[in-house]
Amino acid sequence: MFFERHEGGERAILVHLEGQDSEASEDPQEFQELAMSAGADMVAFFSVPSSRLTAKYLIGSGKVEELRDQVKAVEADLVIFNHTLTPSQERNLERAFECRVLDRTGLILDIFAQRARTHEGKLQVELAQLDHMSTRLVRGWTHLERQKGGIGLRGPGETQLETDRRLLRVRIRQIKQKLEKVRSQREQARRGRRRADIPSVSLVGYTNAGKSTLFNAVTTSQVYAADQLFATLDPTLRRIELDDLGPIVLADTVGFIRHLPHKLVEAFRATLEESSNSDLLLHVIDAHEPERMAQIEQVQNVLQEIGAHELPMLEVYNKLDLLEGVEPQIQRDGDGKPVRVWLSAREGRGLELLRQAVAELLGDDLFVGILQLPQQLGRLRAQFFALGAVQNEGYDEQGQSLLSVRLPRVELNRLVSREGLEPQAFIEQHTLQ
Repeated sequence: MFFERHEGGERAILVHLEGQDSEASEDPQEFQELAMSAGADMVAFFSVPSSRLTAKYLIGSGKVEELRDQVKAVEADLVIFNHTLTPSQERNLERAFECRVLDRTGLILDIFAQRARTHEGKLQVELAQLDHMSTRLVRGWTHLERQKGGIGLRGPGETQLETDRRLLRVRIRQIKQKLEKVRSQREQARRGRRRADIPSVSLVGYTNAGKSTLFNAVTTSQVYAADQLFATLDPTLRRIELDDLGPIVLADTVGFIRHLPHKLVEAFRATLEESSNSDLLLHVIDAHEPERMAQIEQVQNVLQEIGAHELPMLEVYNKLDLLEGVEPQIQRDGDGKPVRVWLSAREGRGLELLRQAVAELLGDDLFVGILQLPQQLGRLRAQFFALGAVQNEGYDEQGQSLLSVRLPRVELNRLVSREGLEPQAFIEQHTLQ
């Protein structure tokens, strides 16, 4: 990689802009949690009125002087802004403070760099960081600004900048090619699941809503889960069995956040496509979060950006253990269709209700009936038993099996077709209802 990331523990001053309109404003509490997730040691927090913004520093010159004095007083290593800074604003602020300056996008990128575990995740983070860095390369060559020209002094800075830019372009192109290969492999795996008629379900939601804890509880996996922002970065898929439905594939995905940098959405498109190609989205919501309505809106915005906003969705209100007087339950619409499940993933309460709701939503075309199987179809009979689709079995006067089955119609059609029979003809001929 072209960058080195500090291991954390740096003394940081946080700067938050207040008084902005609701669309552009950020949550100061979330900002502090982001900084802590990155490993920063907050030594001061500044709230700056947004009514006096400037093009040079973003904040007013008076606040710049005040911050510079504070940086020296507490010996801060860096200043982090809860806002997007232009490359020139970052450079101007670094000159004024004589320390590193990071904006919200750079902070989130650093957290992602720490969380990436798989080769794919590291490639995606590197792509986003290089893209972000490409507009800030001149920062590394500010020492050449004192060289006002002259023989042998004018060329090197320009040449080195151009070399760096060319190296960045080459590396970005290489990463995009590798990620395109990952995308094609994912699409091939999805085609395989579609051929096998295995539904896919994706967990989506705001960061730290409890998606990975829920994923572990449902699949009995050991995916890393922690009470911090962006604990999960790399997608994880597991195959599980649901009563009355059969196998499904459940995917745990990266959490969303307010004003998620567009560079990250682009870099993680291969990962996020896992959600946009799902049969059902489980929108995990922190039921204890006071700002949950705003978080729900942000998740909807990201889903719209990746083209997944029209997919069937079930809301999962998690962290019920932090609420008083609320029991696990399924809430339904006027047609009796599940729309919301309340549960506690940490305590394991309400998980069966979630399984029931998912099975109902995915099993709309469920076949329930009695199949009359001649003895020569013994292999087909064994396959129904292997799937766990047989509820009970009897025999008619001719010794033929009477199987009471319950399974998705697509699965029934697939099994029957393997025997060289026409599904509809077979069902009509051998089904007694």
